[in-house]
Amino acid sequence: MKAKISYFLEMLKTSFWFLPLVIILSFIGLAFLFIYFDLRIRFEPNGFLLYFLSGGAESARNVLTIIGSAMLGVAGTVFSITLVVLTLASSQFGARLLRNFMYDRLNQVVLGTYVATFIYCILVLKTVKSEMDIEFVPNLSILVAMILAVANIFLLIVYIHHISVSIQADHVISDVNQNLTKSIRTLFPEELGEELGSEEKNIEQFREIMKSFPSPEVVKCARSGYLQAIDSDGLIDLAAKYDLFLSLNYRPGNFLVNNEPLVEVFSNKPCTDELKEKISDTFMLGKVRTPVQDAEFAIHQLVEVAARALSPGVNDPFTAITCIDNLTSSLCYLTGVKFPSIWRYDEEGRLRMKVRPVNFAGMMDAAFNQIRQYGKGSPAVIIRLMEALGTINRFATLPGHAEAVERHAKMVLNDAEESITEENDLNDLRERFRKIKRT
Repeated sequence: MKAKISYFLEMLKTSFWFLPLVIILSFIGLAFLFIYFDLRIRFEPNGFLLYFLSGGAESARNVLTIIGSAMLGVAGTVFSITLVVLTLASSQFGARLLRNFMYDRLNQVVLGTYVATFIYCILVLKTVKSEMDIEFVPNLSILVAMILAVANIFLLIVYIHHISVSIQADHVISDVNQNLTKSIRTLFPEELGEELGSEEKNIEQFREIMKSFPSPEVVKCARSGYLQAIDSDGLIDLAAKYDLFLSLNYRPGNFLVNNEPLVEVFSNKPCTDELKEKISDTFMLGKVRTPVQDAEFAIHQLVEVAARALSPGVNDPFTAITCIDNLTSSLCYLTGVKFPSIWRYDEEGRLRMKVRPVNFAGMMDAAFNQIRQYGKGSPAVIIRLMEALGTINRFATLPGHAEAVERHAKMVLNDAEESITEENDLNDLRERFRKIKRT
């Protein structure tokens, strides 16, 4: 259930309509609230406010009409600017980074505030009366509308500054790296469960289960799409309730095809269609990848920026080097975390599930394989890659981590010997590789 709630909240955060809708509804409530105050209090301006709120019903209509029209026009301008920025970001940094711009709270607040102010003025304008038998001018509501108009002018200035900064390459890379840091600090240690017992004991129990149930039943994928999240707590509860052992074939981030084997179910009793449906409901699929449980999502965003920068049409090695530096920082952090085990236990300590979590070698592959392949003809990128691997190697204390770093360093050196003709550069790379290997 917790995974489903996190998944739903993430969908709301990344939607471009939710926060503007909340702001619009809030302003509608604000309009009714101040109209109610005007009806009960009969606010009469005096002193300094008399210069702004005098003139009667006709003046009030003019003020509200001007503010409402201006806010609607600016809202259209803001929407156009946002579309231009999204188009630029898609072409320059990659379509997957559109999610980051849509996630931007200021963009959502600006669009929602201008539309909401327009609706506020329309609602207040409807209450202005100037008939023979009754005259009503909601002075307090009009004063609030004028304050909102002035505030929106300052908000527009802040928005223009924010947009001009947000499309700069270094700023985009920094934002993606912050998301990556937040993601890996949330997922490691992962909330899917903790390892109990020794690895030998876990493997022995698994072999006994395989011998007892040589022909497990299979739960197939209900539709095609990316696996965005898994409600592992729900799966363990189902396994404990029905006395099952579950073997998961995929992890969040993988693409699944309709009717593809999703889970292998080991049980003493036949697996009913109802149980299979319950198991299938714990897997959340969608059209795109999300960072809810996908540890490699933000890494792929940085890699996409670097790959586009290294394309022949752009040829921007400095942006690629910036991406390498940020990836290095995250991978150095990953050398000191405990990656989740493939085994999951219930509350009573019984082995219930075998999963496919990410590991350090996989994260290294996701971070550096494509950059190395695209940067093969760029000596500056190859040299910085080897420097990055040397930095990560100084933090790698576990044998498996060191082996992954050395494997990537060897691939970088092989590509350098094929593409770099300058002997001094090659000698420098060979010396750095020897240091990594000695360490």
